[in-house]
Order: sequence, then C-alpha cells, then structure tokens
Amino acid sequence: MNLDLFEFSPGAYLAPAVDWLNTNFHPFFDAVTKFIEMVLGGIEAGLLYPPPYVVIALATFLAAYFITVRVSIVTAVALAFCFVAGLWTASMQTLGLVTVAVVISVSIAFPLGILASRYKGFEAGIRPVLDIMQTVPPWVYLIPAVMIFSLGRVPAIIATIVYGVPPMLRLTTLAFNQVPKDLLELGQATGAPPRSILFKIEIPSATPTLLVGLNQCILLSLAMVVLAGLVGAGGLGAEVTRGLTRMEMGLGLRAGLAIVAIAILLDRFSKGALQGRRTRGAAETTH
Repeated sequence: MNLDLFEFSPGAYLAPAVDWLNTNFHPFFDAVTKFIEMVLGGIEAGLLYPPPYVVIALATFLAAYFITVRVSIVTAVALAFCFVAGLWTASMQTLGLVTVAVVISVSIAFPLGILASRYKGFEAGIRPVLDIMQTVPPWVYLIPAVMIFSLGRVPAIIATIVYGVPPMLRLTTLAFNQVPKDLLELGQATGAPPRSILFKIEIPSATPTLLVGLNQCILLSLAMVVLAGLVGAGGLGAEVTRGLTRMEMGLGLRAGLAIVAIAILLDRFSKGALQGRRTRGAAETTH
C-alpha cells in the first residue's frame, strides 16, 4: 500500500492561498505596511531623538505626576538599566514595537470581548478560534506574516498582535461577565443610558480583571518580540539572537534583563494609569 496517498501537507493548500492574497490584496497589505511603519517610526523618533537622560527624566516625572512616586522610581531604574547596559537604542525600538502591538491588540480584543460577554452565541463561535490561536506555537505566526509582509518589523508586529489578542479577549469577556448584576440593574433602574452604564459601572467593576488581561498581553507581546528578532525586527530580540548565534553570554544576558526591565516598566505604567483613572472616576462620581 502506498502510504503517500494518506499524507496531508497543509503547505500544499496554504501556499496557493497566500499567493492569491499577495496578488489580489497587495495594495491593502502595502497600505498596512506603510501605516505601521509610519506610526512605529514616529514613536521611535520621539524616543530616540532626545538624549537618553532627557527621556528618563521626562518618563520619571510623568510617572510621579500622573501615577505614583513608586512607579516613577521603577521607571527610572528600568530605563537607566537599559542605558547603562549599552542597549538604549534596541530598548527604545522594542518599547515602540511592543507599544504599537499592545495598543492594536487591545483595540481589537476589547470591543470583541464586550460583544462576547453580551452575545453567548458569538462567544461560543470564537472560543474554538481562540483555542487554536493559543495552541499554535508562537513562532508559527511569523511564517505567514513574513510570506505576506516580507522581512522586517511589520510581520513581527502582525504576528505579535495575533498572539496577543486571545488572552486579552478572553479576560475581557470574563471581566464583563463578572460585573455584579445588581449594579447593572441599579443603573438601568435610574434610567442611565447604555453608554453611561458601560463607562461608569461595567468598566470600573471589570478593571481588576482587565488589568490581568493587559498584563498577559504585554508579556506575550514581549515574548514574541524576542522571536521576531529572527525575521529582522531589530530591537532587543535581535540582540538576544545575536548573543545566541555568536555564543556571547554577556550580550544575551544583558538583552534578556533589558526585556525584563521593559516588561516591568510597561506593567507598572499600565496598571498605575488605569487604577489612577478608576480612582479619579470614583471621586468624580462621589462628588
């Protein structure tokens, strides 16, 4: 019996589909590439044009003014380490890449999570899709992204977005499902419009779980950034790859610790900003 007849090759079916997409949707992919490059280039220019000490001082001041002094200390230490380690440019590139990927991931996952919490049929429909997206190894996402967008930072961001959306979407759905029903009924009884119920009742009540989702999205995005160094995305991922291929333990260790510093920085900034916003909203509601 010829066993070749029973072999299944996904590539034989996926490659023509990717070729068809490249042929028929090239203007769209080109527009997406230019838009992401423009946004990412603007963020990197804003981070790299001033001297490092100016960026560190400004970020520390903003953290102290808008969040807490503790977060400002963490910000100063994290950014100072990236500078002292000699990885300032790579760190700012990674910070820009992760920021763009996380913002887009949250922009996609947050509204879809709200829809899933309101329509159980929609939630049941996307659940197997999310299961597949979280089961597939992360580096696999780089393959179709590179085939469509070529090498560089854009496929890295696209793959990072695909990898970062599922946890944020799941936890957004969970957060809104856990909002106490009596609070919703109270808002409806007072005649509050759906928009007010969403922003003044549901989102504040769901904030703790939303913060967990944001944290997971940031950490997974940073994990993908390291893998994205394999496709020419630059940043700290490229430094980790260079340290691995050249067997330079010092470079790899410094780049790894810089990634940890960026992760802590983003985590504290996001949590502090959202908690501060929730506190101000509660104070305004009280008054």
